[in-house]
Amino acid sequence: MADILVLYYSRYGAVADMAYHIARGVNSVEGIDARLRTVPAISAVCEATADAIPTRGDPYASVDDLQQCVGLALGSPTRFGNMAAPLKYFIDSTGPIWLSGSLAGKPAAVFTSSASMHGGQETTLLSMILPLLHHGMHILGLPYTETALRDTHSGGTPYGASHVAGANSNARLSEHEKTLCTALGKRLASAAKALAAQRNES
Repeated sequence: MADILVLYYSRYGAVADMAYHIARGVNSVEGIDARLRTVPAISAVCEATADAIPTRGDPYASVDDLQQCVGLALGSPTRFGNMAAPLKYFIDSTGPIWLSGSLAGKPAAVFTSSASMHGGQETTLLSMILPLLHHGMHILGLPYTETALRDTHSGGTPYGASHVAGANSNARLSEHEKTLCTALGKRLASAAKALAAQRNES
């Protein structure tokens, strides 16, 4: 099995829920498997350290996860129109992978959650896309052939999957949001499979 890395940071659980639906889409493609990973929170207190293994949820991501994957789905909550600091901190540590070109030519997609409908979802998605372009990845969005993208009254953008969590961050994913997460995962896995087949032919 080839792995798609579904890498995310989630504070209140919405982005994690999205990650699981994206993984479901990835796993629907034969020969491709989703590998769910997260990143630890960061602190302004220099002495603060996180345990090597989280107390709950998915394992923390490693450099090996990135090097071994055939594609990447990257998810973060919205922080003033930008990705959350813990995910940015992890991405900032990937210089050696950039130098080796390990991610170049692989497909990638992004997803996010915000408290409000106009809470900076699209700029957050773009902020995650930028470092992936520097890594040489092929960026995939959601086309309007996905009817849920036209019909949704909650999350969903052509730049990637999104969710509106509400002021208290406790709104469940809508059916349209779930559908779009699954579709994004399936699209990512299908692209990874097609690119691998193309490389094997050449």
